[in-house]
Amino acid sequence: MMKILFDANISFKVATRVRKIFDVSLHVSNADLSIPAKDNEIWNYAKEKNFVVVTYDEDFSNFVNIYGAPPKVIWLRFGNASVDAICNKIEVYLPDIQDFIQDKNTDILEIY
Repeated sequence: MMKILFDANISFKVATRVRKIFDVSLHVSNADLSIPAKDNEIWNYAKEKNFVVVTYDEDFSNFVNIYGAPPKVIWLRFGNASVDAICNKIEVYLPDIQDFIQDKNTDILEIY
């Protein structure tokens, strides 16, 4: 099952638009978290609920390096982009994302 949690730095519209691709697609604003949610709260929520975090934020990469996975992290490295551009990038990289989620040896996927 592919459960994706989008960080606050990504529009909630992305989570809505990619629901057809992932089993569960949720934005942190719709999760049971404080608003604004702190990175460590998002990390713990994703870990407890078995989500992969999608973010622009390097802090989550640092969390993986310090604490290990889960959760796994998809780190968007292409700078701020429109909802359409982010959704298109996710669709292009979908095979890589699917492989990444199944790979037990890889904890961070960087998408440029």
